[in-house]
Amino acid sequence: MSGTGFPLSVLVVLHKLTTKGPMTPKEIRSEVKLSPRSVSSALRRLIDDRLCRRVPNLRDMRQPLYCANPERIREMEISFDKNRAMMKIFMKVA
Repeated sequence: MSGTGFPLSVLVVLHKLTTKGPMTPKEIRSEVKLSPRSVSSALRRLIDDRLCRRVPNLRDMRQPLYCANPERIREMEISFDKNRAMMKIFMKVA
């Protein structure tokens, strides 16, 4: 688990969605080299935490698209930064 409480697979999928835009589960799998089960589990977790959402794919209705929720991601970043500041945890970027 990472410092955010999310497994690494969830963070990898979220990163891919934020950098590449809406993607199908199959596209995500090919980009991140994770098993179908890991990608499905990560997407479920992201949806439950409202960090991504499922939207219809107008090109192929059998394959939904998943896209990141930038507003919720910003909320979580602010919350994370506040908690880190309250705990006086500072990170040095090399």
